[in-house]
Amino acid sequence: MKVVIAGAGEVGTHLARMLSNEDHDIVLLDDSPEKLSIISGDVDLMPVTGSAHSFQDLKQTGLAKADLFIAVTPFEERNVLACAMASYLGVGRTIARINNSEYLMPRYREKLSNMGIHELIYPESLAAKEIVASVKQTGTRQLIEFSNGKLLLLGIKVRENAPILNKTFEELALENEHFLVVAINREGKTIIPNGHDVMMNGDVVFFISTRNEQQRIFELTAKTTFEVKNIMFLGGSRIAQKSIEKLGDQYRIKVVEEDVERCQLIAEKYENALVINGDCRDLKLLRDEGLEKMDAVIATTGNSETNILGCHLAKSLGVRRTVAEVENLAFMSLAENMNIGSIVNKKLIAASYIYRFTLNAAISKVKCLTASEAEVFEFIAKDETKITQKPIKNLDFPSEAKIGGIIRGEDAYVAHGDTQIIAGDKVVVFTLPSGIRKLEKFFK
Repeated sequence: MKVVIAGAGEVGTHLARMLSNEDHDIVLLDDSPEKLSIISGDVDLMPVTGSAHSFQDLKQTGLAKADLFIAVTPFEERNVLACAMASYLGVGRTIARINNSEYLMPRYREKLSNMGIHELIYPESLAAKEIVASVKQTGTRQLIEFSNGKLLLLGIKVRENAPILNKTFEELALENEHFLVVAINREGKTIIPNGHDVMMNGDVVFFISTRNEQQRIFELTAKTTFEVKNIMFLGGSRIAQKSIEKLGDQYRIKVVEEDVERCQLIAEKYENALVINGDCRDLKLLRDEGLEKMDAVIATTGNSETNILGCHLAKSLGVRRTVAEVENLAFMSLAENMNIGSIVNKKLIAASYIYRFTLNAAISKVKCLTASEAEVFEFIAKDETKITQKPIKNLDFPSEAKIGGIIRGEDAYVAHGDTQIIAGDKVVVFTLPSGIRKLEKFFK
């Protein structure tokens, strides 16, 4: 597949790296020769210096023969215009990064589609959704819902007091048929487990289950859930603002923000938020504002180091729930090892969303597992595809991947060896990067 990406910022370059590993023909367009020089030095792509809103520069990328155009510059108006221009020049499909929720309203979506903007992605809103899920489900490091919560993915850090430790997965499967372990993150390495593997102290374990069975998982992993009422945001970024909006008015919220104008904006926009003008790194200020009394601290300053240290401080003072926005990918494993709680990275979220449009299979959802190499896909099984021909145990499924569960109509099931997938099922699959291309032959 030929893919043209406009914008060599963090999202664009991460996406280019991700897609180049899958042998796609990648063209990266940006008006900064320096940025293009850095990325083209270690990624197999064609750099084109130029503007995303110039017909001439867009033509230089070979758009007319491209399958997908992705506009992820920092400016949403430039992205929307670039997608409309790319459609006019003959590209197959367009995706525009935006930061304005108005564009997502149904009455405008049709108009934008008519202009040639086929898909919209709002990374800050997607990141806020993950933050809200972390606040509402306090027993997990990561929670992903499939088909409106019919099937759940629970990422849980297992400690030495967990009853589930040191049992083989074969034993666990015999005792607990209503959940399945699909991936383990151990010391920075991701494992797709087999029946002889065991859980160890400190593992982040990813379970697939239904909502009715999640309490059983918490019992086996010795996790106690609690209600969050008091929340402090360190930083009033767009992600923080979208999170406050999605949380609603049932929480008591404080926001510590250094920029005076942003403080005024947040105070006017959200009546349930008390806004403090100050430096998030000022320990005395944070303590004066009741950091130790908070149920949750969410660090979204835009600076990864500040967010990691802020959550680390909150944890040391007894705050039970912390969430850090960590945009520097080099710090992801460091943050995980520091035990600071949940991690959110909008680049990974955006790349996951876009990635599904590059695969030759029907996919309704893709997610990167935080601080892990693994990804989770929600495929739609089509009639006469390989996945529907035999029970799972006879499929010769890739060892780098694991089927977690299926959603059939209104019902959800955890997958077992005897499970037979039929056309129309939504199939939740976990895989390492090396297994992604192997999965296509089962679903296309």
